[in-house]
Amino acid sequence: MSNSPTVTHSVDADGIGWITFDDSASRANVFNPPTQAALRAAIEALAAEPVKAVVVLSAKERIFIAGADLKWLGQLADAPAAHAASRDGQALFGLLDQFKVPVVCAIHGACAGGGYEIALACHWRLATNARETVIGLPEVGIGLIPGWGGCARLPRLLGGKAAVEHILKAQLLPAADAHRTGLVDELVAPADLKARAKAAALKLAAEGKPVRAPAVAAEPAFFAEQRKFALSRLRGQPAPLAVLDGVEQGAELSLEAALALEATLFGEIAAGEVAKNLVHVFFLKDAVKKLTVDAWFPKPEGAVAPVPFKTVGVVGAGVMGSGIAQWCAARGYTVVMGDVKQEFVERGLGVIKGLFGEAAKRGKLSDEAAEQGLARVQGTTDFSDFADCDLVIEAIVENVAAKQKLFADLAGVVRTDCVLASNTSALPIEELAATATFPGRTIGVHFFNPVSRMPLIEMVLSPHTTRDTADCVLAFAKHLGKTPVICKSSPGFLVTRVLFFYLNEACLLWEQGVPSDVIDRAMRDWGWPMGPMRLIDEVGVDVTDFIYGEMKHYFADRFPSATVCHRMLAAGLKGRKNGASTGFYTYEGGKEALNPAMQSFAPAAVKAMDAKAIQDHLNGVMIAETKRVLDDGVLKTANEADFALLMGTGFPAFRGGLMRYAKSVGLY
Repeated sequence: MSNSPTVTHSVDADGIGWITFDDSASRANVFNPPTQAALRAAIEALAAEPVKAVVVLSAKERIFIAGADLKWLGQLADAPAAHAASRDGQALFGLLDQFKVPVVCAIHGACAGGGYEIALACHWRLATNARETVIGLPEVGIGLIPGWGGCARLPRLLGGKAAVEHILKAQLLPAADAHRTGLVDELVAPADLKARAKAAALKLAAEGKPVRAPAVAAEPAFFAEQRKFALSRLRGQPAPLAVLDGVEQGAELSLEAALALEATLFGEIAAGEVAKNLVHVFFLKDAVKKLTVDAWFPKPEGAVAPVPFKTVGVVGAGVMGSGIAQWCAARGYTVVMGDVKQEFVERGLGVIKGLFGEAAKRGKLSDEAAEQGLARVQGTTDFSDFADCDLVIEAIVENVAAKQKLFADLAGVVRTDCVLASNTSALPIEELAATATFPGRTIGVHFFNPVSRMPLIEMVLSPHTTRDTADCVLAFAKHLGKTPVICKSSPGFLVTRVLFFYLNEACLLWEQGVPSDVIDRAMRDWGWPMGPMRLIDEVGVDVTDFIYGEMKHYFADRFPSATVCHRMLAAGLKGRKNGASTGFYTYEGGKEALNPAMQSFAPAAVKAMDAKAIQDHLNGVMIAETKRVLDDGVLKTANEADFALLMGTGFPAFRGGLMRYAKSVGLY
């Protein structure tokens, strides 16, 4: 047996060779030069043995192989180095493809990227039906393309159309879906994996390697349609186009020539700025899993795990309150949702029921789990029902006086160890909590709308917030499956402050004569999912105008508040909020068009401004304000600011983050 810590090999009494991945230094198996060298040694050793067949598997409980080591990939100096890495991996996996006897891949746990590409090089694939077994090629999601055979082999297995659709979705499929799609040949129970893999190996040893029917090539029209989509919806991202080139051109080539083409494309993509940016974003997201409050508080002498919340109160049954209540209930919390009128509570409960129904329809929850979650929500107009809550989150109107009164009322009802949190998007927590009996147990927990789809939570620390409170809320945020960023209490925190400086500046450009569609098209072309004027319609003209007022109040010396939103409200133009359908645009019949009613507010002369000037100006405003946020100590690092703006504003991930972009253009 090999002494390698990452890959071992053995031969059993029936002549079946076993190659087992198990990196003892990590919870995950990944491909890097040491692992590749160990795999090569195992394959070569078995090639010298009189084996009947070989089985490739992992000893990890939850991860088969997670793909390539991204830290190693990120250190590849240039396109030739990335090309060489691709060719090396292809050659290594080719040893399995061309092995003297059949090779079976037995998959349990996450099988991603290079992990699935080694499976593709094997002759038969089994996967367990366990929840943790997810399979596929997600490389496009981090700006790369499959470079160890995925672009060449998957079309030969599934056909060009199905292969392209899978690769471009960049998602890992549950094992049952992977089997249905054809990514794997058999589904087995986890306890039966080794036995079934051995049975398959012995069967192939007797019958020979399986002969598969030739896959159907995709029509040229399919590739043309996919390129059109990529150019219009995935602006600035070269990986999807490279996948299309690799699959379409590779279909006309031999496997070896298709692999060579794949390596060339991979080298160009992996060395590019977009891939490096998206890998950087991957590590930003990964860092959140290890987030603690240590940077904000002295470390305690003895580590004490935070006491988990069990019962969560939500005050305010509007869109945000209902969304927060539903999300908490779906994650197992008992929820008490209150409002001042029963009709508000009933409407909120209806929203929650609809959210659970939608989650079940989309397959996010089973029907049974949705029913159980709904049953965990209690509606009330009696504040005494919050008496047993571990955490109460207020989600009422953005008004300091109203929130202060609410905190005072709650302080007379809840336990002394209950945490009182505000979902405010802009108001300093210490102002809101001025009436709280125990200010150390107050904190900001800013969810983003819609709660069911926006992953970010801004966790806002007031000068009074204790470490214990912060620890408990951080654990709560992670249990919810949200991605938290920790901020110091300050007007607008990070996301609202930076975003509304940006939106206000866009309104000022509009007031100077730059048309809405010109502004929006420029920012979409730069990578934003929607332009600022369209975003104002989505947020609501009323909300935008209110926050402009708050920003003007707190930053009077440098927030030249635009007036267009105030004038729109007076004319009844509210955007797309609460059933309204007119703002900077109209949306009748689901069609977006410039709103002719805006002409009455527009300046007489149209101002010409090219796309780059608009992009530089509006991005520059965001960069300048984020620098001030960092200078004010609202966040600890530029990486945290980048992460929050990526998760909370729709900042284009392929740019790597606002401050990373700023650094690349010499503005930071």
